[in-house]
Amino acid sequence: MTQKSLDQKYMQRALQIAKLPGVQAAPNPMVGAVIVHNNKVIGEGFHQEYGQAHAEVNAVNSVKDVSLLSESTIYVTLEPCSHFGKTPPCADLIVKSNFKRVVVACVDTFSQVAGKGIQRIKDAGIIVDTGIMETEARELNKRFFTFHEKKRPYVVLKWAETRDGFMDRLPEERENGINWITQPRMKLYVHKWRSQEQAIMVGWKTINNDNPLLNVRKIAGKSPHRFVIDPNGNVNPEAKVFQDGQPTTVISLKSEIFNLPSHVEVLTLVKLSSAQILSILFRKNMLSVFIEGGAQTHKQFIEDGLWDEAYQLVGSSTFGKGINAPNLVNKTLISIETIEKDIIQHFVRNKNS
Repeated sequence: MTQKSLDQKYMQRALQIAKLPGVQAAPNPMVGAVIVHNNKVIGEGFHQEYGQAHAEVNAVNSVKDVSLLSESTIYVTLEPCSHFGKTPPCADLIVKSNFKRVVVACVDTFSQVAGKGIQRIKDAGIIVDTGIMETEARELNKRFFTFHEKKRPYVVLKWAETRDGFMDRLPEERENGINWITQPRMKLYVHKWRSQEQAIMVGWKTINNDNPLLNVRKIAGKSPHRFVIDPNGNVNPEAKVFQDGQPTTVISLKSEIFNLPSHVEVLTLVKLSSAQILSILFRKNMLSVFIEGGAQTHKQFIEDGLWDEAYQLVGSSTFGKGINAPNLVNKTLISIETIEKDIIQHFVRNKNS
């Protein structure tokens, strides 16, 4: 195999293990590291959870014979950090370990790193190569890069609609309880998507109409921090999202909403725009948000161009009339999947639009 092929092989492994912690790593990026000596993997590691050791540290600690490090190459999916945060700089560890070569998939655009880690390693006389599987590495950490480059969370939209394009019945025609559009099996997919994001968001009408829990129950995974948009304090304080003690924030124009449990946080804005709402999540270090409804919330983020991905779930039923489903613009369809009678269409927002 050529050196390029070998580099891709070992970087692919680093990317594979980097994915393992998922949202547990947030607000840090997901990072994997593989140490190779004479074309044999002698150590590997990944960043398991925010506040814990980084990938490079875990990889070095997994090596049985550290005397081999000076003759080894370490493959890292993201530029080693050069600053003191929750842990010491990984660039210093690499220098101290006296690696022969360092291969980095992509540069960390976070301002406290941004090339400084690579420069520190080069200054120590270690060979550094960058850009190996860079596209894949940026895709892996699209939430992290969006957060630091656009100063906002990565936004994922999700809604269900009928075959004739309605996401709900008209208020006067709603039946008691939730008017389900898709089949029960679709909940597994929705809960998986929820588990991949740090935050979940809906408007107050969704809370009052559907009384959802907005957590992860159907699969093993971490439930996201819940955000409810409620401009005028109309949300039902007895709703399920306020009764289980889990982290929940109401974003409102009002400074106080009466009868909410004490653990529920109320954050006040002078103006409730999608940009201002995302700025709150940015300040709370939320790399990503999963927006589940309702119609007005989706419309606002779509019109302002503040979304990155969208899942459109199309059921087999028809309503004839009702509340129109969102209309995405500047979109690219990347996949279609049929699940029993339902269809999942997955879109990404066109870049530079």
